[in-house]
Amino acid sequence: MKMSIRAILTTLLAAAAFSQSAFAVVYPLPPANSRLIGENLEITVPTDSTLPLEAFAAQYQMGLSNLMEANPNADVYLPQPGSKMIIPQQLILPDAPREGIVINSAEMRLYYYPKGSKTVIVLPIGIGELGKDTPVNWTTSVQSKKAGPTWTPTAKMHAEYAARGEYLPKVYPAGPDNPMGLYALYIGNLYAIHGTNANFGIGLRVSHGCVRLRADDIKFLFNNVPVGTRVQFINEPVKATVEPDGSRYVEVHDPLSRTVEEFHSDSPAPISITAKVSKVIADASVNTSDVDSAIRTRSGMPTKINGAQEPAQPLETLAPQDAPVAVPDEVQQPVETTAPQTDANRS
Repeated sequence: MKMSIRAILTTLLAAAAFSQSAFAVVYPLPPANSRLIGENLEITVPTDSTLPLEAFAAQYQMGLSNLMEANPNADVYLPQPGSKMIIPQQLILPDAPREGIVINSAEMRLYYYPKGSKTVIVLPIGIGELGKDTPVNWTTSVQSKKAGPTWTPTAKMHAEYAARGEYLPKVYPAGPDNPMGLYALYIGNLYAIHGTNANFGIGLRVSHGCVRLRADDIKFLFNNVPVGTRVQFINEPVKATVEPDGSRYVEVHDPLSRTVEEFHSDSPAPISITAKVSKVIADASVNTSDVDSAIRTRSGMPTKINGAQEPAQPLETLAPQDAPVAVPDEVQQPVETTAPQTDANRS
């Protein structure tokens, strides 16, 4: 079967996801009445591979949780050489304005809509631990930016580390060993979007509430996101869309644990269906068995729930350098930065 133009474009974009010319997966924005973007990829783990799953996540611009959802049987420490792996590059845009930055904690992704570019840039993130949660249902803005941020742990953090027999300096100096990485976008007195000195935490709940990105990703945002940019935090584990041709899709992620009991439970966390999602799945054309399957498997990938299922289009293994695609010029221009009055005390 011939690949669609959209599939070919997405393949090229994905192939460039971690190249030197582009540090982000860039999708063309669909029409206002559509929210489905991209195509999933299928790769083959090299037969001589000794890499952990995180290495593949970084190569294809995913968070660790994104690959774990799409490949539940993959070994986190050593995916089986020669095995197939799905790279979940098809997404449903969040139910939020296509403006500025939208952070969906449930799927651990950041969406950036560069003004005037007709594109959306999708980046994987790490978020706050249970009890130190990243905000949800909050709209704010980028208030300032800083290269080489320092980190000032709170008194509570000092106590936590001391209880484990670990020492925290009063102020972490700027540099590659700083938990905030090399760049920070400050979005409030306590929160920031910043880098990290531990890439394995991208796609996991590891921070004290801030949003973490890999080094190249935060550098990209630092150079391209203006101060004053709108930032919206949401928590949408279930997204749904009705496309212009009448196709209906749902995308289900495992919800964030709300309690310690849920976090340690072997049972799947309960899923709440919003009124907007209910409206999509309640249509007479919907196959309820497909909806049930999507909720049960929680693959984090869009699933068509009405009409005939679309045949899979497996693709060959891609190397990031094979087809470099530059980020649009209007996105690449650096902007002036403003030094913050104080550093965030979360990371």
